[in-house]
Amino acid sequence: MGGALFSQPWRPLPKNNENLNFVNSYQPQNNEISSLRILLHGPAGAGKSSFISSVDSVLQGRISGRALSDTIGGKSFTQIYKTFRFRKNANHFHPFIMTDIMGLEKNERNGVPLEDLKLALKGHVKEGYKFIPGQQISDPSYNSSPTLDDRVHVLVCVFPAGSASLISDEVVKKMREVRLAASEMGIPQLAILTKVDEACPNVKQSLKNIYKSKYLKEQAEKFSMLLGLPLNCIFLVKNYESELTTTEDVNAPILYALRQMITFGEDFLNDLNS
Repeated sequence: MGGALFSQPWRPLPKNNENLNFVNSYQPQNNEISSLRILLHGPAGAGKSSFISSVDSVLQGRISGRALSDTIGGKSFTQIYKTFRFRKNANHFHPFIMTDIMGLEKNERNGVPLEDLKLALKGHVKEGYKFIPGQQISDPSYNSSPTLDDRVHVLVCVFPAGSASLISDEVVKKMREVRLAASEMGIPQLAILTKVDEACPNVKQSLKNIYKSKYLKEQAEKFSMLLGLPLNCIFLVKNYESELTTTEDVNAPILYALRQMITFGEDFLNDLNS
């Protein structure tokens, strides 16, 4: 764990109101879809469910516990294919959704089956399907004729900051395989590194240091090398966990990452139209 800081952020954060205005005004240009679908994947315990709840907290302006997470044990708490919508006001939802999926684990008999994850990218997995490690999806949970709405438009890998050197070769292999499958489908990909406050003491002291931390930049670079993702597709966040109220400092990196997810997904959908 490192504490050294750059004098200036290595990636400046846009102002919260800019990002929030963008998110609130977003409307997909592709008429074939009602919602942009963002699929989160990554190792068990990385913070996928917590990130969904954190996004909801930012958009609602209060702490939300929409996606249940577990703070004990190293196994995936999420067992089913579950999609979350985010309320915009009393009558409308935002036109983007996030799908949570069982975590990747190094043992073949644990975690989400890799083939199921690939089928999810194509929209073949029905809502509510319970993943069974070591067993591939079959009827009636298999969607044989997915629409563009069912397909994934952005793939986001969620990973704990500070763990890049601890990740097993098996999990890296699985993440790279998922990335390759998404690339073949043209699906854009990003990554978010969570638990930044646990990884760097200066960030724990002040989240304003998130993109000044030399250690976190090194971790992002390591992760970039591991997965083959460009550094500008990797974002740092701290999820809401123990807080009782939302704050601008926690909101800022989450909104920044969310805006990029929407932008990448919108580009993908527009390319389909062209």
